[in-house]
Amino acid sequence: MFSRNIITELHLWVSKSDRKPLVLRGARQVGKTTVINQFAERFEQYIYLNLELPNDRRPFEQFNTIETLVQTLFFVKNKLLSKKTNTLIFIDEIQELPEALNILRYFYESEPNIAVIAAGSMPETLFDKNISFPVGRVEYKVLRPASFPEFLEAINETEALKYLQSMPLPSFTHPKLLQLFHTYALIGGMPEVVRNYSENKDLTTLKPIYDSLIMGYLDDVEKYASTESQIQHIRHAIRASFSQAGRRIKFEGFGNSSYRSRDMGEALRTLENALLIQLIYPCTDVHLPLLPDRRKSPRLQILDTGMLNYFAGIQKEILGTADLNKVYQGTLIEHLVGQELLAFQFNALSSLNFWIREKQSSTAEIDYVWAFEGKLVPIEVKSGSEGKLKSLHLYMDMAPHNMALRFYAGEISITDAISPGGKPFKLLNLPYYLVSQIEPYLKWFQEQIDRV
Repeated sequence: MFSRNIITELHLWVSKSDRKPLVLRGARQVGKTTVINQFAERFEQYIYLNLELPNDRRPFEQFNTIETLVQTLFFVKNKLLSKKTNTLIFIDEIQELPEALNILRYFYESEPNIAVIAAGSMPETLFDKNISFPVGRVEYKVLRPASFPEFLEAINETEALKYLQSMPLPSFTHPKLLQLFHTYALIGGMPEVVRNYSENKDLTTLKPIYDSLIMGYLDDVEKYASTESQIQHIRHAIRASFSQAGRRIKFEGFGNSSYRSRDMGEALRTLENALLIQLIYPCTDVHLPLLPDRRKSPRLQILDTGMLNYFAGIQKEILGTADLNKVYQGTLIEHLVGQELLAFQFNALSSLNFWIREKQSSTAEIDYVWAFEGKLVPIEVKSGSEGKLKSLHLYMDMAPHNMALRFYAGEISITDAISPGGKPFKLLNLPYYLVSQIEPYLKWFQEQIDRV
């Protein structure tokens, strides 16, 4: 199994002097269990508990005191209970027993020497209102599909990965990195898909995996719904989300249905809680802090672009294109850039943001905005000449800085531009495959501006 970048985050977590139990969230099949099993190799003892199994669930159901629970877990799993022994307890599928989440607080208060991680998809709809969350007693991280750098490691493209993470990138690496990114854009970042492609390099073997993933999410619906009508709403929302991904949506009649706004809003928020989708609301200001306007229509981001490609039937288009911006009216690459921007954000509150200006005379929309050193930097995902980026120019007219960013199929460059109001600004042009390196390149960009 290939390595995931969140392992670094886990090492930072476990080394904290005031370490709290960690809850690792993530949609099903993004690799949570595999990641923790890999991380467990650094410990002397590893206790794995799956709360889907009655024997593993029973000690939590019969919880009386934290001392008794710990003794029971070590006894049942035949481990040595000693403060001198470095032990990790991993509680998997914690959503199967919501009470277990609150029990985590007692590990923090009474057994801080034991490293404890819990994992689950854990949509809030699974939790009874009478069960309290251990606020301030646990830490949260989120695992998402594999990023492009993780994909490169998985397929053993070690030199490509090394150059990807060097700055600035040599020009001779561009053709191969763009070709590899096209492959990543085609198959996506779901770990089972990436692993299968790494082993077989055969795209035809991936079809049953995509089918299994999508059917698995549809089969999970009954866990998220309490009525038959809710089940139908959520199933429709899952199917329709693939066709609407990357677009701004309205809840009323979502996916060409007759469902009401209230029903679809509830279904989509349930999928968002399960981390299968994200509803991205626009901001209308060019200054920090980011304040999304929830009165406006959100844009829909689904879990993985590879599943989007498969469901939408656009895989052949990707294979035959020289520029991903020409596929699916540009929606594919815009969506994938969003997925890449999320892939290295592990905090529970991490989100994507975009910008709009809606006036009767004209409208403008920026694909993404990124907070960087007190600035809200606009990001466009577009091909063509710099002069065609009309929304970007309008944004920069109002922005209190002179930095803009564009991802495209070309090579790294910095160009000078002038907004409609006559304001000069700098545009950093980066190839699509460098989305994961946005932070170091923005720092490099700032250095280039400061030198002038």
